[in-house]
Amino acid sequence: MCPVNTNRHLREEAESIFSRLGYSVTTDGDEVRAERDWKVVHVTATEELRNPPENSSPGSYRCFVTRTEHADAVRRRVRETDPDYEWAVIGVDEEAEYEVERAPPAT
Repeated sequence: MCPVNTNRHLREEAESIFSRLGYSVTTDGDEVRAERDWKVVHVTATEELRNPPENSSPGSYRCFVTRTEHADAVRRRVRETDPDYEWAVIGVDEEAEYEVERAPPAT
């Protein structure tokens, strides 16, 4: 399977996860915007994360959705960049089961 199709599948998984959590979901390419009440989460669906998005405004939220086997690498890559935004990584397996890892608390 080529990366574009893989990312599309991950994006669809991200849309489904956030929709089930009660978010209103819109998409733009591989990016997903999930909104609920006052909270907006910018979701990136990716197999691997080479360059996490630059720091954005304080209080912003980002989520990275990837395959379960890539979740640790994505988490490490985001931690290395030490972004100003709050973030989480969601690892999705072949049965569409997922596990969320939240960002470590600020110190």
